[in-house]
Amino acid sequence: MDDRYAIIETCDRMGWHTDRREWDEAATLFADKVVLDYTSLVGGEPTTETPTEIVESWALVLDGYETSQHLMTNHRVTLDGDTAECTASYQATHRLENLFGGPLWRVGGTYRFHLRRSGDVWKIDALTMQMLWAEGNQGLMDLAAKRVAARKS
Repeated sequence: MDDRYAIIETCDRMGWHTDRREWDEAATLFADKVVLDYTSLVGGEPTTETPTEIVESWALVLDGYETSQHLMTNHRVTLDGDTAECTASYQATHRLENLFGGPLWRVGGTYRFHLRRSGDVWKIDALTMQMLWAEGNQGLMDLAAKRVAARKS
């Protein structure tokens, strides 16, 4: 049970630190190289990234929202020695007041985490987001990214 709890805690902390824009803390949850598959949201192919690259790319959009909330539930953990898989249902709500539509964009689906034990800590080494539904103003993602870019100019 201790491993199962630690695995779920690692996965849930990803959403917790992301929503609070605690990028350094979020980066500690990942292995040195992580296979990311967000193709159900953005198309393309899965990528392999470092923790720094992951949080920098997330910050390019998420820092542009007024707030976000990532909720995960229904965790299913499968352990195999020093590796594990955790599948969880998620809903993510993003908020940004704007002149071009509603202020909310919600997505939901399944996260599939693959984790590897590093000493006595579990690290995420692969993450697949399978988006099953969306509602609201999908254009918020582009508006949030433009807002971050404008701050950097």
